[in-house]
Amino acid sequence: MEYMNFDEIVTAVGGKVIIKGNSFDYDNISTDTRKIEEKSIFIALKGENFNGNNYIIEASNSGALVCIVDELNFKTKDLKEYTSIIKVDDTKKALLDLAEYYRTMLNIKIVGITGSTGKTSTKDLTHAALSSKFKVFKTEGNFNNEIGLPLMMFKLDSTYDIAVLEMGMNNLGEIHNMAKAAKPDIALITNVGITHIENLKTRENILKAKLEITNFFNNENTLIVNADNDFLSEIQFNNFNVVKTGIENKKDLYAYNIMLNEKSISFTVREESTGEEEDFSIKAPGKHNVLNALLAIACARKLGIEFKLIKEGFSNLKFTSMRLDIIKEEKFTIVNDCYNASPDSMKAAIEVLMNINGDRKIVVLGTMKELGHKAYEAHKEVGVFAKLKGVNTLIAAGEFQDAYEEGFKEDLDKRDIGEVIKVQDTDQAAKVLKEYLKKDDVVLVKASRAMRFEKIVEALRSN
Repeated sequence: MEYMNFDEIVTAVGGKVIIKGNSFDYDNISTDTRKIEEKSIFIALKGENFNGNNYIIEASNSGALVCIVDELNFKTKDLKEYTSIIKVDDTKKALLDLAEYYRTMLNIKIVGITGSTGKTSTKDLTHAALSSKFKVFKTEGNFNNEIGLPLMMFKLDSTYDIAVLEMGMNNLGEIHNMAKAAKPDIALITNVGITHIENLKTRENILKAKLEITNFFNNENTLIVNADNDFLSEIQFNNFNVVKTGIENKKDLYAYNIMLNEKSISFTVREESTGEEEDFSIKAPGKHNVLNALLAIACARKLGIEFKLIKEGFSNLKFTSMRLDIIKEEKFTIVNDCYNASPDSMKAAIEVLMNINGDRKIVVLGTMKELGHKAYEAHKEVGVFAKLKGVNTLIAAGEFQDAYEEGFKEDLDKRDIGEVIKVQDTDQAAKVLKEYLKKDDVVLVKASRAMRFEKIVEALRSN
């Protein structure tokens, strides 16, 4: 973290100095007293089940040199002499305001990534594509909300050339707040699906929320979108540049000659503005990763990177764990995709499953969260898709297992009806699988993160 002096911090957060300590050589920011380090700035956040303002003395004892609070829940005599206290109206806003100020200190390009699905894979691909020429930072794990994003920004310093920052949301206004802090130079939107429709009600509102990433754009900024998505294919803006990528939608940069292999993809990219073409091969499965890679390639091209260097960067690609990890066991193959789930990502994972060499194709599917009034129909639609693609057995868990079953057993051109097995929880799913799986079977395990489906994978691997 680059150094900000005390007065800069007070001004940035619009705060009032309650106590001024005697030490100001801080070098990191924390929002968690359990993980606080010496020489920290501690920002006391509040949530439904916690209040950081109640832990100021613990923060001070652990080495916090500055505490930013919105409640005074401590006795001054209990503070260490080195600790300063700054009071603000809202500590969550103060965290974003401080990150916004910190952004002005950095001579760095920022790439912001959002979308209903594929954000993290696109982040990983973009990081790889850019790393062949630049020193690149990327969001760690899922630090992609109004708290996680500013914490990632404070990890940046003058040694980085580019930061690739993921931006997720649950409602309108959240990406706006993150974009205000991060001021991305380039934004990527992977797609507009129905994730979070429970809060936002319509896909039109989801698009509006995603486009908040461009709220601070001008004619020097660029938005790159997956034009194969129906809600992104026709968007146009006059005050900033738009680049469209795709497979079906052959606009600015597109892929053809696509080969989908068990653990990799290969394709040819054509860039319309230059007429240049290049063949790519990436160690990641699935057609969806062709679309994600196109966004990364377009971003790299916008930043002046040659195709051959982008290819070099992809050779060092490292994906976040639990995202379409193909595990070859002695008797069977597991497709571990337990990190998250939406209708689009479910379908993408099923397509990967069907492309893996094996005998029977089995899916273990759980609840997709935050789909609101669309939930039953969305789960049923995934069941239909699984059957159409040729899945042999669907093992369903969670509150919408009947929807999966209804979809999977729909009369589809008089096809043979596959088997549906409904289970109560992850333990029963693992038990059923251990008895059910045969040599050369391939099994996909996927649900929203809250269902903890990685327990099923762990149980199968310890078999």
